Amino acid sequence: MTPVARLFAVAGLLAVLTACSGVGNSGSTGGYVSGDGTVTVVDPGERKAAPVLEGDDLEGESLSTDDFAGKVVVVNVWGSWCPPCRSEAPMLKELSEQYADEVQFVGILTRDNESAALAFNRKQGIDFPSFADHGGRLELGFADSLPSLAIPTTWVVDADGKVAGRVMGEVSASTLAGMIDDVLAEASQ
Repeated sequence: MTPVARLFAVAGLLAVLTACSGVGNSGSTGGYVSGDGTVTVVDPGERKAAPVLEGDDLEGESLSTDDFAGKVVVVNVWGSWCPPCRSEAPMLKELSEQYADEVQFVGILTRDNESAALAFNRKQGIDFPSFADHGGRLELGFADSLPSLAIPTTWVVDADGKVAGRVMGEVSASTLAGMIDDVLAEASQ
């Protein structure tokens, strides 16, 4: 990505994060702005490497996506304060269990505190790990492939560590399962 394109990606992320701050509420609910569910799928030959995400999980333990090398990884940016994140949580839990043998789910907690997120996950029964991403550093790692411009954002990373697709906004079970199935089918060809 060129320096100018990277600048626009970062500026876009900052604009979204500022829009979600609750200052004003034009066209949204309570100042919250989310994505429109836009789905982007990248052909295998066109994919770019996903960032290696490293940091602490919600309990302060080290976490790295390198630990999941060779697996398909679903990365979801979320916050316990985010209405569409709360809405999609049961579906993410269900799919993480359905695909547990083949796919690793991991969250990136944004603009939230760990205790609120842990309480939310306990209530939802979610047991896949999440990074505590204060400042959006991990989200920005996707700027060279498919940047995040909304909360929630969900990426599917293929078994070769390349970004296969992204959904900006709340993702449905059928859309995410279809993306996962397509990426898993590629590995068997």
